[in-house]
Amino acid sequence: MKSTVEHLSPTRVRINVEVPFDELKSNFDQAYRKLAKQVRIPGFRPGKAPAKVLESRIGRAPVLDEVIQEAIPAKYLEAVSAGEVRTLGRPDFEVTKIEDGETLEFTAEVDVRPEITVPAFGELEVTVDEQEVTDEDVTTQLDELRARFGTLTGVSRPAQTGDFVIVDLSATVDGEEVEEARTSGLSYEIGSGQLVEGIDEALVGASEGETRTFNTTLVAGEHQGREAEVTVVLNTVKERQLPELDDEFAQLASEFDTLDELKDDLRTRLGRVKKMQQGVQARDKVLEALLETTEVPLPEGIVQGEIDARKHDAVHAFDHDEAKFAEWLTEQGQSEEEFDTELRTAAEQAVKTQLVLDSIADAEQVTVSDGELTERIIYQAQRFGISPDEYVKRAQQSGQLGAIFADVRRGKALASVVRQASVSDTAGQKLDLDELFGETKSDEDGEK
Repeated sequence: MKSTVEHLSPTRVRINVEVPFDELKSNFDQAYRKLAKQVRIPGFRPGKAPAKVLESRIGRAPVLDEVIQEAIPAKYLEAVSAGEVRTLGRPDFEVTKIEDGETLEFTAEVDVRPEITVPAFGELEVTVDEQEVTDEDVTTQLDELRARFGTLTGVSRPAQTGDFVIVDLSATVDGEEVEEARTSGLSYEIGSGQLVEGIDEALVGASEGETRTFNTTLVAGEHQGREAEVTVVLNTVKERQLPELDDEFAQLASEFDTLDELKDDLRTRLGRVKKMQQGVQARDKVLEALLETTEVPLPEGIVQGEIDARKHDAVHAFDHDEAKFAEWLTEQGQSEEEFDTELRTAAEQAVKTQLVLDSIADAEQVTVSDGELTERIIYQAQRFGISPDEYVKRAQQSGQLGAIFADVRRGKALASVVRQASVSDTAGQKLDLDELFGETKSDEDGEK
């Protein structure tokens, strides 16, 4: 087999392949076996007719078609490997020549990963927010802890923000009742924002037994995006009474004997959380700086695939009803053209990020261990509320295991870049990246 690679652009190539028929013997044998099972020939059991008898019955063309369908993908992969081509997406095949008994020639046009020159990572400089644990932060944590141990007491005054209420709800759209919106005996904290928009304003100032109505836009269900008139009946009003902030509360809510010990522990925990937030901000800003300073030609086919996937996900929420989706966009004050522009921008950024991080991962020979892949699978399974085995099964069925592996590898590549960048906070203090992200494995090995 002979193959050559023709560069059509920085992101697309044409692979020209010439295959002698001598190399197709196994493909012909397989084609004869397959076709023989499909054709009944008097005097022969299914699948047992000799090749010449089979050809005399059905002709040479079906055999050649079967051989070509089987041979081209395999020979394409051989050519890709021989030419060390880093392909992206699916190729477009074209048979350019068939000389029966002599040669098969075909071309494959496919997107490829472009050559990318990244900046020196040590030259990347970013600034993140200063992270300081304030007394107000500790007080907020204490208030949240007190709320967990609070008690609800009925009151006879009008409802106000922070109260817990029991309500009945119903809604109508164009005068017709929305069945799925009807509920009774619903518990709700005013101001939590956990129900439909407008309900908090309707409830504040209402008394037990009072009925109020308000208009809102439905965000789910059959009437998603439509304006509805909602009726809410206030049945019960209760306020939360918080325990006193003292040593007794510290003993009730924690393993500590005194309030001061509890405060110190909360301050330490908040410090760790803020360090994690600082690390996330550092990662995001380093990635942003890396992309801004790196030129990347984008393969249009891959970008379009990303656009199509994102558009599919957006329309999926409307049962793939394009008209409903267009109506929703109008209600959001956005045209389809504006949506498509935003979609393309996001898709291009996503593809650029993947290409840059893949290039860095290759250059730095980043590997992913079984433990790291398992850790990501467990994390994702917990997010979706399913077992890791079920998550893996679904990922295999949808062909997403490779994508999970690639995401972990890209994350490790980005972590490597962040460690080498210069990261300071707004106070001018240079951050200890080992403290933020933990020591690298090589560092740990060196200490042993």
